[in-house]
Parts: sequence; C-alpha cells; structure tokens
Amino acid sequence: MVDTHGTCTDRFTPVRAALAASLADKDVGASVAVFVDGEPEVDLWGGHLDAERTIPWERDTLVNVWSSTKTMTALCALILADRGALDLDAPVAAYWPEFAAAGKEGVRVSHLLSHTAGLPVFDAPTTLEDLYDWPTATARLAAQAPAWEPGTDVGYHAVTQGYLVGEVVRRVTGRSLGAFFAEEVAGPLGADFHIGLAAEHDHRVAPILPPPSSPPRRGPKPNPVIPPDTANTLAWRRAEIPAAGGHGNARSIAAIQSLPACGGAARGVRLLSEKGCERLLEEQFNGTDRILGVPLRWGLGYALDTGHLPNPRTCFWGGWGGSLVLVDLDARVSVAYAMNQMLDDGGLVDDRAFQILAAVYEGLTA
Repeated sequence: MVDTHGTCTDRFTPVRAALAASLADKDVGASVAVFVDGEPEVDLWGGHLDAERTIPWERDTLVNVWSSTKTMTALCALILADRGALDLDAPVAAYWPEFAAAGKEGVRVSHLLSHTAGLPVFDAPTTLEDLYDWPTATARLAAQAPAWEPGTDVGYHAVTQGYLVGEVVRRVTGRSLGAFFAEEVAGPLGADFHIGLAAEHDHRVAPILPPPSSPPRRGPKPNPVIPPDTANTLAWRRAEIPAAGGHGNARSIAAIQSLPACGGAARGVRLLSEKGCERLLEEQFNGTDRILGVPLRWGLGYALDTGHLPNPRTCFWGGWGGSLVLVDLDARVSVAYAMNQMLDDGGLVDDRAFQILAAVYEGLTA
C-alpha cells in the first residue's frame, strides 16, 4: 500500500484507504479533501509529481484541474447574482451589448451557465494562442451565431463557457474573472486556487501526465485541439481560462465549495445567502447532451443528481482526465479530488473518483 499524508477523522478512514489503493494502482500523485459543515475532515495527499515517481507530491502541490474550474467560475456569477449586481435571467446583451449579434439577443445569462446558449465551440479557426488573448476569444463569441435555438437544447461548452461567463463578470465588475475570483472568493477564504497562475507558484505545480489512451471523441472536433500537455506550458498557466485553466488542490477546491454546501458561509466568511446557494439546484435543462452524448441535468453552473447519489440535493462537476468536485447541500459536505495522471475512457468520471465518493458516503453513513 502506498503511503498517504495529511489528516483524516476516524469516520473517513475508508477515504484514506481508497486514496492509497488508487495511488498503488492508476494514480501517480493526488489529493483528496472532504469538508463537513465547512470544516476539513479529510485533507490527504500522496504519490509523486513525475511518472518516474522520484519527486513526492507535497501538501501544497498544485495541479491544473481542467473543467473542475467551471465550478469556481459559476460561483463567481452566483455571488454577483446574490448581491443583485447580475440578473441571471437577463439577456447577456444587457451587460455585453456586442453579444446581441447574429441572433443572440435572447440568450440569457442562465443559458451560459447551463450550456444551452448554442456556442459550444468557436466557429472561426482558433489557435491555442488565441485562447490566451481574452479580447480575441470573446469578440469571436460575440460575433458568432448560435448552433441551435438558445435554451432549447444542451451541448457542453467545454472551453467557450469560461469566456462567456467571464466576460459577463468583467462587464459587471470591471475586473477579469481571475481577478474577481482571487479578490472576492479565494482571498477571503484563504484558498490556494488560481485562475491565471502567477510565476511565483510554478515550483509547486505537478505536471499533467497525459492519458495512456483516449477513445474517439463525440461531437464536433475541438477548435482548437488542446493536447493534454498544453497544461504544462507557461502560456497556459498565465492565461485566464475560466473553463479549464484553474490550478489548485483538493483542499482549496473543497474549502471554496464548502460555501454553497453550508448555506453560503464557512469558517467565519459569508459570500452567499442561503437563498443564493439554493440557486445551484435550479434545473435549467434535463436531457442528453448533444456534445457529450450522455444524459445530464444542468443547474446553474453545476450538474445535478440524476438519482445515482445518496442525497438528491447534490450537484457536481469534474475535469478532463479525472478531477472531481461534489457539493451535497443536504449533508453540508463538499468533496474534491485532484490528480496529475489523466485517464480517459470516454465517460464523465473514471472509477478513481467513484471509489473516493463511495468511501466518503460510507463514512457519512457509518
């Protein structure tokens, strides 16, 4: 069994065992955290940064968590809505007038959060370098026509969602999504999560290890194609890519997501009202995602339980290759798993995260 480090209360001993088993099997390095009532009951890590297993994963190791970042971006929008600065039912063009082009006058902010806006990929030829240039990326989306009638169908906006929601946040606050998140969310909570990573943190980053294999992708071809090791470049780290470029660890993710799990306040910091937290669970669409090809229920920025989780008032999302975020409003629990070895079997979540979640609920019901 591989050694794990950190703290874990007695009832969550199965989580430590699940992490150790995963590190002995498919994982290289990983961290797991569980916050209950806003306090950490699991804060574990183990394994290594490199495939050769020579450099240990440390307490403060960071890793790119791909689309788990979307839960942070959604939280920024929900906080602004709770403050009355942003109306999620309003047209996007009310905040971003240029967005009304090409038949998008009726696209609502809620459509952006629920992947129903009809802008799942860039239509115009787009390079990785274009992703690093915020005005270029957002101007293309503002000019683009929707691929379907907004609000009538769902299709995962894997990369575009971050620019769409992020530009609305910028128009409302005058700050970039990464700056707003740092100043209004991560900062007050003392959470070590970054959307746009400063050079001072580079030495703590675990390189992403690409999946050994990947099945053919469903849906339209990615534009641009983003090879997994793109996350290891300085350009990717420095850019604010609010749908996929966040760097953190399980502790920081679960700490932030403990806010909506606990009625908007945790560890002496309130960023949402209880009513604002309930908005995560407002169903926006229930059907088969035309990009991912799987049935999904979308709330406002988070996927909703489809009957497979112990508590129905639960929402979640994960990142390409395996990371996971879960918020259980009934149990007042947030769970996070972050790792460097990507796996890609074509599903939304691989069995590493499922084993972690099973161990968490075993502890909760013991």
